[in-house]
Amino acid sequence: MAGETILVIDDNLLNVKLVRTVLVNAGYVVHSANDGAGALIQLELAVPKLILMDLLLPDVDGFDLARQLKDDVRYRDIPIIAMTASDLVRDQERARAAGCEAYVSKPFEIDVLLRTVEQHLHETN
Repeated sequence: MAGETILVIDDNLLNVKLVRTVLVNAGYVVHSANDGAGALIQLELAVPKLILMDLLLPDVDGFDLARQLKDDVRYRDIPIIAMTASDLVRDQERARAAGCEAYVSKPFEIDVLLRTVEQHLHETN
């Protein structure tokens, strides 16, 4: 749903730039953070409709951050899509157990990313 706000959390600035470009070109409003602390600050400024989050962050484990967000009544209904270079089934299962609704492997295909984002935004409306 174009026009919706998405928070991208990734410590790799090139990944953030790429995801931001893809999403902005698709009509989304994008905020970003490079770590868990920055993500919490961004969430205080503007609550997004969806979060795209790397699971390997420098200051906090992405699985723990996902659990923390799902335990918070302010953020529990925001879909979280995990993004990581790991394509292990075990990591996908851990992401879902932590509260992530979907999992996108990096490097990602643009159409897969956009389709996953759209699907989960549609489910929240």
